[in-house]
Amino acid sequence: MSGFTHFDDKGSARMVDVGEKDVTKRTATAEARILMNRETLDLIVEGRSKKGDVLGVARLAGIMGAKKTPDLIPLCHPLGLNNVELELTPETDPPAIRIEATCKVTGKTGVEMEALTAASVAALTVYDMCKAVQKDMVITGVRLLMKDGGKSGRFEAS
Repeated sequence: MSGFTHFDDKGSARMVDVGEKDVTKRTATAEARILMNRETLDLIVEGRSKKGDVLGVARLAGIMGAKKTPDLIPLCHPLGLNNVELELTPETDPPAIRIEATCKVTGKTGVEMEALTAASVAALTVYDMCKAVQKDMVITGVRLLMKDGGKSGRFEAS
């Protein structure tokens, strides 16, 4: 299973040993979008959702999701996150909420999974809060935009 760090030489899943890695500042940014009808977007933007502040609750859910990543992804290391920030931006063409999550840590392993989890959980929360109005919303484009730090250095999506 050459190239896959979460498998041993026999192909069995394993947690990566980060004990000998250097402690460095690490940052990762991920994004997601939730596509919806214009009417649903208007409800969110105008604050008319019966469930309250959709974007505020989704931001909080994303932060909480980042903190719970090792509970959700079996081989992730628990990290003492330094910071988690989420930006939720309404878009009009097509109607959507764009979610960007940035996580930071000073540690021995990266925060890509935390950023991806934060963006995903925030998108799921928007869906949950708006599903009474629109059930066919689509969560799409969950991806890593950037990571920096550690042995592999910087990555930026094209």
